[in-house]
Amino acid sequence: MIVASREETLDLARGISRAIAIPVIGISIALAAPVSAATKAIRAGRAIDPSGKPIANALIVVDNDRVVSVGTGTPPAGAELIDLSRYTVIPGMIDAHTHMTYYWDGAPGTRPRGGNRLPSVSMVLARANLEKTLEAGVTTVRDMNAAELTDVAMRDLIHMGTWTGPRMFVVGFGLGVTRQPYRPGAAAGPGTVDGPDEVRLRVRQLIASGVDWIKMFGSTGSFEDVSQNETFTFDEMKAAVDTAHALGKRVAIHSYGPAGARDAVRAGADSVEHATDMDDETIAEMARRGTWYVPTIDHNRYYAEHAGEYGFPPDAVERLNAFVTRNLETARRAFKAGVKFAMGSDAVYSMFGENTRELGWLVKAGMTPAQAYAVATSNGASLLGMEKNLGAIAPGYFADLVAVDGDPLSDVNVLIERVKWVMKAGAVVVDKTAPKSSKR
Repeated sequence: MIVASREETLDLARGISRAIAIPVIGISIALAAPVSAATKAIRAGRAIDPSGKPIANALIVVDNDRVVSVGTGTPPAGAELIDLSRYTVIPGMIDAHTHMTYYWDGAPGTRPRGGNRLPSVSMVLARANLEKTLEAGVTTVRDMNAAELTDVAMRDLIHMGTWTGPRMFVVGFGLGVTRQPYRPGAAAGPGTVDGPDEVRLRVRQLIASGVDWIKMFGSTGSFEDVSQNETFTFDEMKAAVDTAHALGKRVAIHSYGPAGARDAVRAGADSVEHATDMDDETIAEMARRGTWYVPTIDHNRYYAEHAGEYGFPPDAVERLNAFVTRNLETARRAFKAGVKFAMGSDAVYSMFGENTRELGWLVKAGMTPAQAYAVATSNGASLLGMEKNLGAIAPGYFADLVAVDGDPLSDVNVLIERVKWVMKAGAVVVDKTAPKSSKR
């Protein structure tokens, strides 16, 4: 079951109709608000410790939003006992590339990027994306583009407790070069910048607007388009990186192709997204610098499977599948070279809930299930600069916990298909186990 927030509970109790009815399939909404302030003692069949080793019959004590202790002892007196002895408990997973505010109703004859709906309305309609992401065991996301800073608004609504969703790190809108023909009186979008000086200004403005990261579109390629043409120059990328780093923020650069990825790495980007067909020199430089790679292999699988729904041209599926094959091969070479990986789904529209399918591709790229597990947990935390707060079950860390049915260290499908229970910041937000709680 999904546990509703206190505000949602009061509205339901009064019979007030909600602005959005969140669809729930196969689970029920609990009308009791989570008591996150109470001390909770979670009995796990196994828990994965920060070194990646399982602790049998583990006891995890949580107070408010943090883990207090992890061991095998007796629950503290008065604690709420949660019995997950049938399951393995892991840290909440981290999806390092999402688009949480993207919404499309799938109406026949329409396409996701069309229409005159206000971005703020789309953000409210996209609220179900938050729930589906939590159900996948993902408690933290890095959101990588949104119209009119709606990702900032969504992040803040979650932080305030008004909405229930994963912890969000956001970029506002991504920066891109001019690609539109000249029209007298037509204004470029807020993310359109040309030349190092414009890049520096927009980076400063975005950071002043409250974003957590800066994103640049360093090449063409998106949706059914798998072209790889570099857009920003090295000097423009360097201007963004230097400005953001001076202000304490990190930079992610989108590049479908090798040229944009090469310049992104040389410019000092903290992460490179999607990059396919990279040469050995670029891959070696990524490993040397510690540049994060978020390959997002699975998202083009998703686009290929939904090509008819999205009205893609007839040859799109062949091109998308070919890109997936090359993307996987690039990831295989990068992993062999020692490049650092984080899990990114690039989830959009109806893809939420499939966030962790990327892990299956990483195993195909040569990782063991245990290594893929680390990519989804501790690696994601390090990418975000949150390695002392997220990605592990340890005292002082956020109480972001996920119960899975099986051994995720030997079978990656356990992470993809068998999430049964989710806690975020000490509050149970997904429960498909019907656990019995008691007072000691």
